[in-house]
Amino acid sequence: MRILISGITGLVGSSLAAEAQRQGHEVCGLSRSSRAPNHILWNPDRGELDAGQLEGFDAVVHLAGDNISEGRWTEAKKKRIRDSRVNSTELLASKLAGLQAKPRVFVSASAIGFYGDQADKPLDEQSSAGTIFLSGVCNDWEQATRPAWESMRVVQTRIGVVLTPKGGALAKMLTPFRMGAGGIIGSGRQYMSWVALPDVVGGLLHAVQTDSLHGVVNLVSPQPVTNYEFTKTLGKVLHRPTIFPMPAFAARLAFGQMADELLLASARVLPRKLEASHYAFQMPQLESALRQLLAT
Repeated sequence: MRILISGITGLVGSSLAAEAQRQGHEVCGLSRSSRAPNHILWNPDRGELDAGQLEGFDAVVHLAGDNISEGRWTEAKKKRIRDSRVNSTELLASKLAGLQAKPRVFVSASAIGFYGDQADKPLDEQSSAGTIFLSGVCNDWEQATRPAWESMRVVQTRIGVVLTPKGGALAKMLTPFRMGAGGIIGSGRQYMSWVALPDVVGGLLHAVQTDSLHGVVNLVSPQPVTNYEFTKTLGKVLHRPTIFPMPAFAARLAFGQMADELLLASARVLPRKLEASHYAFQMPQLESALRQLLAT
């Protein structure tokens, strides 16, 4: 297949591109700055994208968006979080819908932030949206794919907390945990719906290749865990104590609104549609996933 990937230089995008090429697919990237021969230039902020260069792709995977865990959530930062996702998705969906040779499938990222804070309630693709800031962002992000709904298969993947030592949440945890300074956050009872990077890549390619998948698809491990369970498991894998908790008030002092929405909110998300479509998870269990990822 010919696959176009936005966010191709990011953590997920670069891994997806490498695996797709390993499987024999031709990969091209959407980029704001690169002039490499296998990249197409675009600028979503200015609505700039040459539709002619989009002709003839079999699949488009849209992963671009401002890093939500970088910097405090000022009003300007929250605007970048939303606009970088919604505006780029609207632009790309509109351009794809107007093509003569349309892709067969448009896979657009979303996130489990859609569900907000719902305690220990099991959540699947039919569950309602939350009420936090990220819930609104994710809802708008998914609706931004609407221009493409009638002319191609569209999949919106609600991605969980991606685990990899290469970056993201796990990479930030490793130093304090290895120093024996790790501990639960808040009550520790909040659910963390995680997914190993190889399964993010595998799930995205599965969505590209599985004609029966469309609409919202939760891209998470089938075994979500509480923050307490995650903390104790990571400590066990690293052979380190986990006795230094971070109370909720300390998390809020350190991270502001981000703490409530990324660290303290609870979403027990299940991958019902992925399982029904017979996706075989590579790393479904937390302890074995951490051991493989960290090669311990």
